[in-house]
Amino acid sequence: MISTILGAFRVGEIRNKVLFTAAILALYRLGTHIPAPGISASAVKQIQNSNLGNNGILGLLNLFSGGALTRIALFALGIMPYITASIILQLLQVVVPSLEKLSKEGEVGQARITQYTRYLTVGLAFAQSIGYVFLFKTLETSAGVTLIPNFNLAKVLLIVISLTAGTVLLMWMGELITQRGIGNGISLLIFASIVARVPHGVQSWWNNPDQVFKVIMPFIAIGVVAAIVFVQEGQRRIPIQYAKRVIGRRMTQGSQTYLPLRVNMAGVIPVIFAASMMAIPPTLGQLLGQNRNNFATSVQNFFNPQGWHYVLGESVLIILFTYFYTAVTFNPVDQADNLKKYGGFIPGVRPGRPTAEFLDRILARLTFPGALFLAAIAALPTILIDQTSANFFFGGTSILIVIGVALDTMKQLEAQLMMRNYEGFLK
Repeated sequence: MISTILGAFRVGEIRNKVLFTAAILALYRLGTHIPAPGISASAVKQIQNSNLGNNGILGLLNLFSGGALTRIALFALGIMPYITASIILQLLQVVVPSLEKLSKEGEVGQARITQYTRYLTVGLAFAQSIGYVFLFKTLETSAGVTLIPNFNLAKVLLIVISLTAGTVLLMWMGELITQRGIGNGISLLIFASIVARVPHGVQSWWNNPDQVFKVIMPFIAIGVVAAIVFVQEGQRRIPIQYAKRVIGRRMTQGSQTYLPLRVNMAGVIPVIFAASMMAIPPTLGQLLGQNRNNFATSVQNFFNPQGWHYVLGESVLIILFTYFYTAVTFNPVDQADNLKKYGGFIPGVRPGRPTAEFLDRILARLTFPGALFLAAIAALPTILIDQTSANFFFGGTSILIVIGVALDTMKQLEAQLMMRNYEGFLK
């Protein structure tokens, strides 16, 4: 990995992309420390010291925003509204024929769907920012401070518009990274948010009174990281044979290659989707529960991130989203048609429909253990907390996202280097 990074800085174009990505992430981190207008900075510090915003579901959302939520910064909402909007649009593509037709129209259709996702992101961010304003207003009583002086409609609109604009700016920054930088911009923003909380996690581990936990924790972390890398990189290689073909006056020689089917083709997307969906019920419960709504309080307690109900729900969603996203990204019928079109076939399997059925059967066998693994890693910290009573600052969801995004980014960097090396060889 170190050699790959050093090699990237030797190539001018790749170096510029890496520096551009780093600059955008630095601006993002700067925005997480700029308070939203109309917020008392001293009151925010007192709420942070009281630790009211670091418990329950707010603690998880604060992790994904890189600590910006408890600071009520411009980027307090983070990129999660965009993730939620993407989930909704991808689900609608299955049930709405017009959206399904758009998804099959190539770049033009994808551009339209992306535009719809942006509009929905603005609406979700606006609604979510209203909820957060009133939620943090209710924390004033517990903390004994005045967080929003002169609380009125104009002040609420000012804060809501500022938070919504922050999310839109983050969405634009993520797309800039994807277009001009290295890696997936949206995933890298979440990656940066989680990594920014690493010092707090290390401090939490070091100050833990359980000496056995302090000794065992590094070995558990290394084992989990190794297992994630092993599964993420695992693949089943399907042999593909191409027959001789006559193109014009030339005859191409037959060749043999393979079709790699990864154990976890969906990557970390199902984990991000599941975390964003599971955050909705407890967030609404915490907001409405402040008004002494017993049902909302019950919902908040039922979906407590440290409770088994939350773990079970998140695990089920991870498994479902893994199957769903794998089906979206890899279509066995289309793959079989493309193989048949270009004269390729799997040895021992007839071209056409039998090939599609064969690929679908292999994919189902691979996806099931991959989905179970993702769900198990996401649930592991909660299970360990229940058994050892130790405080894990990072959950399995965070570890999966960090490692998955890091692996995908390094692969893109290696691909860029390999392309430049081929160019140099040809010249």
